[in-house]
Amino acid sequence: MSQAIPISIAVEGVADEAVALRLIAHGGGQPGTVYGKQGKPKLRQRINGYASAALYSPWFVLVDLDHDADCAPLLRNGWVPQVPPQLCFRVAVRAVETWLIADSERMAAFIGLSRGKIPDAPEALEDPKRALVDLARQSRKSAIRMDMVPRDGSGRPIGPAYTSRLIEFATSHWSPDAASLRSESLRRAIACLHRLLVAA
Repeated sequence: MSQAIPISIAVEGVADEAVALRLIAHGGGQPGTVYGKQGKPKLRQRINGYASAALYSPWFVLVDLDHDADCAPLLRNGWVPQVPPQLCFRVAVRAVETWLIADSERMAAFIGLSRGKIPDAPEALEDPKRALVDLARQSRKSAIRMDMVPRDGSGRPIGPAYTSRLIEFATSHWSPDAASLRSESLRRAIACLHRLLVAA
């Protein structure tokens, strides 16, 4: 792909943005403007516009499956029944945290746990965000616990710098290739981006 042709990106939030940017860089592509970052409902409202834009230039749209559908294809078909050739629309099963946890060796080192504590089948997790917070709770690193685990009585599901830590890991530590060995949805996303890069 010519480096002069950037790939536009649309995501739910800033952690997803970091993952999308890392994946495009990993594939040798050039990221373009990042859209969305205002949550899933807003992204859903705007998907038709992004799909229309993908008739003319390459786009990468990343959403979490969460519990919105039984499987990724059902969610994708509900959002974009006809996927334009230049649209790489991918669904993280069940959330982008899954893709990060799937790089178990680096995640263990980053959080400060033994490798055996990291789930071997992250896509089977019902709530990857909660699972990651629970892992951080066991961390040997006080800074990780302080940043990622919510304060008692805060009523929040995550710690004050949880998202910042995800961005740090995705940007500076995460290996998409290693993670793809334990995440089918990530493997499919990498393959989809590869096809987009080759075709563009």
